Amino acid sequence: MAADLPSVRVLPTLDPAVGHTFAEPTKRIHEHSDVSEFLCSKAYVDLMTFLLQLNRSMFPSKLEDGRVQTWPLNSDAVEYSAPVRQLQQLLSKLEAILEEAPPDKGPRRFGNISFRRWYEIVESRASSLLEECLSPEVLNRKSADPEGPTAAVELKAYFLGSWGSPQRLDYGTGHELSFLAFLAGLWKLHGFPQSTPGVEERAIVLGVIQPYLELVRTIIKTYTLEPAGSHGVWGLDDHSFIPYIFGSAQFAPAISETDRVPEEGSLPDAPDPTGVAKVNVVERERRGNLYFSAIGFIYDVKKGPFWEHSPMLYDISGIKTGWAKINKGMIKMYNAEVLSKFPVVQHFPFGSLFSWDRDPNAIPQPSTVHTSSAPQPRQTEAPQASGPGTKAPWATSQAVPPTSGTAAPWATARGPARGPTLPDTSRLPPGPMAPTRAPWANAAPGPAPGAADPQGDVTTKAPWAK
Repeated sequence: MAADLPSVRVLPTLDPAVGHTFAEPTKRIHEHSDVSEFLCSKAYVDLMTFLLQLNRSMFPSKLEDGRVQTWPLNSDAVEYSAPVRQLQQLLSKLEAILEEAPPDKGPRRFGNISFRRWYEIVESRASSLLEECLSPEVLNRKSADPEGPTAAVELKAYFLGSWGSPQRLDYGTGHELSFLAFLAGLWKLHGFPQSTPGVEERAIVLGVIQPYLELVRTIIKTYTLEPAGSHGVWGLDDHSFIPYIFGSAQFAPAISETDRVPEEGSLPDAPDPTGVAKVNVVERERRGNLYFSAIGFIYDVKKGPFWEHSPMLYDISGIKTGWAKINKGMIKMYNAEVLSKFPVVQHFPFGSLFSWDRDPNAIPQPSTVHTSSAPQPRQTEAPQASGPGTKAPWATSQAVPPTSGTAAPWATARGPARGPTLPDTSRLPPGPMAPTRAPWANAAPGPAPGAADPQGDVTTKAPWAK
């Protein structure tokens, strides 16, 4: 069976014949060292497995007759199951609640306090909303412990964690992660049909995750929510990450059910990645692609040159080896910049569906800069003078975008040297807000072109680490 191949591994579901004890999710990440434990947990393995399962489904498909089937947004080729349509109904109900909590008209630049009212309404109706829109067999599954909670308690925790913080009036990738866990929890509880690999996963991405992202963008604009844990211009995106993963997969080379996910190349008619800096290309592609849809939202809320307000995405757009390379790098970056960052995962709760217990195949690793938000040591040596004017380390003599190549963290030079392998930090003050120094961006010599990639950044022997 194709589903038994490592390349198409799926998140296992709970065996209905075996009793399962549910537990109310609780906070387990209290300090930086706890992140290393999380990266060795069963929860981490399950979340990454589900993410990669969804990612694979968005690669174009090779059909038996030799044609290629792509999966754009609003694709007629994707049929939505009853559970997907019920989740769409749930999102519509949440959007309707926006009318009950109009934004406060007071002079506020960020964080409109009416978001708290919207969240309070959602929180008060959460149980009834889930009962209306989810299967009772899933929601009311009993615990093996007669005194224990039902599955609804765990699902509700991840559902409520998906919409931002009413205390901080912000939204970020940690909340996006919570929604991913909500969907993964439904999957583990047999909440989706188990059909041909990739079929239901595509319906989840296009029919649930994309509408969720659109709703979140509406909420952000309605209540001017602040970015949660933003790195400023040196972060990938102020609010979201997964649309860049699934969107890059949409433009990658086509695969069959048994093919491994490619690491380079693009669809023959895919737009050039540099199109992210061209308004007309973004407007054209955002209607059918998750990556460009996320870029389009940046254009909606930010002004000025794209390379200036989104330098990380601009650097990535210079990758010459195709959308599959971008997809691979995005997954590595998600692991390093989302799942391995204390400010992002500190609020993620753990129960039975996403267990804090250690994965038996995990390889413990010491804490790194990715599992810490503490400032890094500053250089004590003063910079050498280079001429008149400021000697600040982030000062530059001119403000022009790069002219060629890419400084994306995971990009490796091929052929003649094309410059540094990290984003230019000359305009950035030293300290913890520097761009990612993810494990794959280390300066250690890599394999020769065509050789297998090393797995020096692997924290677990999970199937995707092969």
